[in-house]
Amino acid sequence: MSKPTIVVVGGGAGGLELVTRLGRKLGRKDKADIILVDRNSTHIWKPLLHEVATGVLDSGLDEISYQGHSATHGYRFQRGTLSDLDRDTQQITLAPISDEDGNEVLPARQIHYDHLVLSVGSVSNDFGTEGVKEHCHFLDSPAQAEGFRKALLNTFLRISGRDASDNPVITVGIIGAGATGVELAAELHDASRMLKSYGFTSLGREHLKVHLIEAAPKVLPVLPDRISQAVHSELEKLGVKVHVNTRVTRVDDTAIHTSDEEQIEIDLGVWAAGIKAPAFLAELGLEVERNNRIKVAATMQSLDDPRIFAFGDCASCPQEDGSIVPPRAQAAHQQANVLYHNLLAAIEDKPLKNFKFRDHGSLISLAHFDAIGSLMRAASARSLFIEGNLAKFFYASLYRMHQRAIHGTVKTAMMLVVDGLNRFLKPRMKLH
Repeated sequence: MSKPTIVVVGGGAGGLELVTRLGRKLGRKDKADIILVDRNSTHIWKPLLHEVATGVLDSGLDEISYQGHSATHGYRFQRGTLSDLDRDTQQITLAPISDEDGNEVLPARQIHYDHLVLSVGSVSNDFGTEGVKEHCHFLDSPAQAEGFRKALLNTFLRISGRDASDNPVITVGIIGAGATGVELAAELHDASRMLKSYGFTSLGREHLKVHLIEAAPKVLPVLPDRISQAVHSELEKLGVKVHVNTRVTRVDDTAIHTSDEEQIEIDLGVWAAGIKAPAFLAELGLEVERNNRIKVAATMQSLDDPRIFAFGDCASCPQEDGSIVPPRAQAAHQQANVLYHNLLAAIEDKPLKNFKFRDHGSLISLAHFDAIGSLMRAASARSLFIEGNLAKFFYASLYRMHQRAIHGTVKTAMMLVVDGLNRFLKPRMKLH
């Protein structure tokens, strides 16, 4: 029997955890050929992108090279973007890769698979709102987060050069009060304080005005009211102007326009409202929802082809109660664990397990100021509300759990020590 090939497209949190386990179990023992495909050459945990966007997290220190990681964990890495799927020949096509000058670096390539896994995550959904693509920053990738960080630094420099008698103010408008928007709003206040303390600018928190705009009746609309209300209160204490029940109709280079004819003047705009799966998924010949999410069975197999799996934000996975698995990091982590066992079972022609999502609660970080959330009690539908240092500890542990999954316990412990040393050896934010 020939050695099976498992191809995973998308090296996000779930995808990288999956190929790491498959590589350790099958790749190192030459029992299967494990291939990871991603358009980027490095990985960074997506829930941290708001910290990259403010410079609190240096992506150069925390990003992981797929090529280097693959060499030590039993899988192969192919850089590229999925452009076509041929289910008859069981091949995917990767689009050519060009450099900054438009010169082709790698040609189009075909990769054969016995089992294909799609874990390409999600992108922001601007719902066709006028001016958003042209005038707003997005935080879907490290490159976009880095682009916002540079724009933020340049804005501070430009406005700090104005006459102090003009009472200069930097205004940032964040559209969408989900986790990304809320956490970014808090991080901006922390970042402005640090920029002044390092002498980068004469402007501080008192010169920063942040507008957080949400169409729903509350911030964090998918979370329980107690968390939403607590976060709303903390944001207002920081000085964030929260607008709920406010729908954005248009964005231009100087203002955000709302349905109640309010005009919010801005220096920088960020779109963090709504997500959808990448559009190319709807062009692969697989059944998808309106938001491009691939329809899968509870085993995470595509409804059209049992050799194709999808999970995470790009998949619509049903649950026993009729709901769909939510697009959250903890869901992708849980799905990666079940899918690992299902792929082993598929190779051995054994029955596959259905995925059942278990909500372990939600945590929101408000920079160094606070953290708020809830933890689900074992064997109970009730949740335990936590905040302060305890919530900060559990929030930080989420990233450490991800690191442990892709690096192992020993290396994660060493990284914890190094991160602690860096707090003393390096500036607390990226200033260049």
